[in-house]
Amino acid sequence: MTARSPFVLPEEATAAEAVAAIGDELSVFDDWMERYGYIIELGRKLPPFPDAWANDGHRVPGCQSRVWMEAEPRDGALFFAGASDAAIVSGLVALLLRVYSGRSPSEILATDPVFLKELGLIEALSTNRGNGIASMARAIRERAAAEHATT
Repeated sequence: MTARSPFVLPEEATAAEAVAAIGDELSVFDDWMERYGYIIELGRKLPPFPDAWANDGHRVPGCQSRVWMEAEPRDGALFFAGASDAAIVSGLVALLLRVYSGRSPSEILATDPVFLKELGLIEALSTNRGNGIASMARAIRERAAAEHATT
């Protein structure tokens, strides 16, 4: 039996479609407690993150909780793996990776993380969690910029 890849595969054809789908899914819930439950469940569905990557070399700076990410370029796209030691943050990782993983560096760079604010996620989170998700989005976009520069 082969181990499941830790990298998130895109569910939607484009980052814009992923953002729209997330917005539709969140709009089903009447309040933020229900949305938080949904986000936590998304985090539980992330592919298993290798223990060997849960180290300082993979840690995303600027997050209150511990967050780790890894990226792998493949066939002109960047695939991301991620994890956190906090349930809600794992869900936020899952949301970001749903939007950005499996996309070309140029599509990642063209997809401004302002969607996090537009979906009400930033306002609904504590200041530290809001800063943390912004740090995660920045790390993804920095990796895409570095990859874009080499292609």
